[in-house]
Amino acid sequence: MEAVDWTLADLADQTGRTFVVTGASSGLGAAITRHLAARGGRVIMAVRDTEKAGLVRDQLIAEHPAADLRIRHVDLLDLDNVHAFAEGLRADAVTVDALINNGGIGNVPRRLSPQGVESQLATNHLGHFALTALLLDRLSAGRDPVVVTVGSGLYRIGHLDPDDLAAERGYSPGRAYARSKLANVLFALELDRRLREAGSPVRSLLAHPGMAKTRLDREAPPLDRIVGTVLGLVLRRPIDEAVTPILYAATETAAPTGRHIGPGRPFRPARPTFEKLAGPATDLDLARRLWARSEAITGLDVTPAAHRR
Repeated sequence: MEAVDWTLADLADQTGRTFVVTGASSGLGAAITRHLAARGGRVIMAVRDTEKAGLVRDQLIAEHPAADLRIRHVDLLDLDNVHAFAEGLRADAVTVDALINNGGIGNVPRRLSPQGVESQLATNHLGHFALTALLLDRLSAGRDPVVVTVGSGLYRIGHLDPDDLAAERGYSPGRAYARSKLANVLFALELDRRLREAGSPVRSLLAHPGMAKTRLDREAPPLDRIVGTVLGLVLRRPIDEAVTPILYAATETAAPTGRHIGPGRPFRPARPTFEKLAGPATDLDLARRLWARSEAITGLDVTPAAHRR
């Protein structure tokens, strides 16, 4: 693994750039928003719970009175809602410089989205797939435009069958979460390949926080929560430190595509670390199959025009 000597103190001034951050009302998303706002970035807080986001916004403005924070509702579980969110940005002629696909759910009981997709996969992957497709034209006009998808090292144990996105052939909350993170990884890498082939100015990057002190497992079974708490005492980084690789990917034009950018080894200060992808992430056929199924379900074509045949 190759690391770069970059910390949050190196986060450059972001005045004039607009960021859309999903899941900005808590956890990683709130921390990402805080750091970007502190550096002058305009942040559109794309959230499911607008009341909760309002409290976060008020707190951040108290810390940084000049912060430019806009709250907009989006429920990534429901594709119709994602369309409405994107249409709102388009109606207001908002140019987007960076889309940070961060929002997500984890370790929840099985349920389906309105489109019939298992909820973790629908929220963590499919909602972001659709959002990226709908905002790609907004991004193309942006300054140093980038899509950052938040992954996880759990992709290595994910098993994904593009023909069973409803998880009808067996379900466990933990396996479903790993599957959704594998989908995030495959999507970000396939998007990168297509953007580069098309000569698009938009870049697709993949970053992850490592083990972070979030509440993503709050709906997990009791034993899983206990194990997570014990591991967290030793391995989980504070959220403000865990967002380092994500912010690096979103703001540094030198950040590499085609790599999983993580925080480095545990027990050391977080530094953007370029991890070689392995296992199912290298399956190009699986990536294409997932892409095709995602397009079929969403009815959207994420592919830049020059890539189309």
